[in-house]
Amino acid sequence: MSEFERKFGKYAVRDLSLKLIILYLAGYALYYLNSQIIFYMTLNPYAIVHGQIWRIFSWLLIPPSTSNLFFVAVMMFFYYSIGTSLERVWGTWRYNVFIFTGILLTVAASFVWMGFSYLTAGSMISSVGAAQYFGYYSMAFSTYYINMGIFFAYALTFPDAVVLMFFIIPMKVKWLGLLDVAYLLYEFIGASSATRFAILATFANIGLLYWRFKGPVRRRSSLGTGFSRMLEGFQGKGGNPFGNRRGAAGGGQRANAGAGAARRTRSANGRIVHRCAICGRTNLDNPDLEFRYCSKCEGGMEYCQDHLFTHVHVKEGEAPHMKAPGEQ
Repeated sequence: MSEFERKFGKYAVRDLSLKLIILYLAGYALYYLNSQIIFYMTLNPYAIVHGQIWRIFSWLLIPPSTSNLFFVAVMMFFYYSIGTSLERVWGTWRYNVFIFTGILLTVAASFVWMGFSYLTAGSMISSVGAAQYFGYYSMAFSTYYINMGIFFAYALTFPDAVVLMFFIIPMKVKWLGLLDVAYLLYEFIGASSATRFAILATFANIGLLYWRFKGPVRRRSSLGTGFSRMLEGFQGKGGNPFGNRRGAAGGGQRANAGAGAARRTRSANGRIVHRCAICGRTNLDNPDLEFRYCSKCEGGMEYCQDHLFTHVHVKEGEAPHMKAPGEQ
C-alpha cells in the first residue's frame, strides 16, 4: 500500500459503478422532464470559463444514449458488472483512481481542445460565434468514452473472460477490446477535433493504467472462489482457469516466514478458508475482506485486497514481503 493510499484510501468511494449508474438514472429523469436541459449540462469549456461552473460536473449525468431503453438497460447492467469486477480485483482505491483520472483527463482535454480550436479554427469561430461553435462540438466530451475506458481496462485485466456477443456468439474479451480499439482509431481519423481530444483522453488514461502495472493488468489474475467458478462456467472449462495454485500444502516453513504462506481449505463454517501471506488476516477476521491468489508468485501465495498489488512476486521458498516505498 502506497503512502498516498494509506492517507487517503479511506475516502475512496465504494461501489463506484453503482454511483455512476445512479447518476445516469438522474440524467434520464432530467432528460424526459425537459430534453433541452442536456444542452446546459455538457462539458463546454467556453461556457465554463464564462461562469457556468456546474458543467465541470453536470456532464457526468448525461447518459450515453436515450434512444433505446432496452439497450440502455443492458448496457448499464454490463458496465456495472465489469466495473464491480474491476473494483473487487484492484481494490476500491485503485478503481477510484482509474475512474477519476479518466474524468479529470477528459475535463482537461476539453480545455486543451478549446485552445487548439482558437489556433486552428479561429475564422470559423468568428463567423459562427464562439458560444454556438463550442456548444455544438462540446457534445463529444461525454461519458461514452469513460465507459470505453472501463471496458479496455476490463479486457486488460480479464483477457480470457468470455462474453456472448449479441447474446449468441461467445467471444473472449481481449478480442472485443481489440475490435473497440480499431473502431476508435477509425473514428479518430474522420472525427471532429473535439472527438479526437476525447478519444485521446481515454487512451491516455489506459496508457497510465498500463504504465502503473508495467504490462497487461493482472493477466491471469486469480479471483475469489465464487467468482472463479462463475468464470469457469462462462469459459466452459473445468479446474482452475487462472493457472497453477500448487504448493499450498507442505508450506509449513514458509508459513513461519513473514505472515505465512497462503492456504486454502474446504469451505466450512468457522473454518479459515483464506489467509493473506503479508498481514496474516483471514476470512474469519473480516468476512467482507477480498482475497486473491497471485499467479506470478510461486507456492500458491494468496493476498488480501490491501496487499494484492503492493507485494513483491516471490519464488518457491522465499518469504512474502512488501514493495519498498516508491518501488514499482
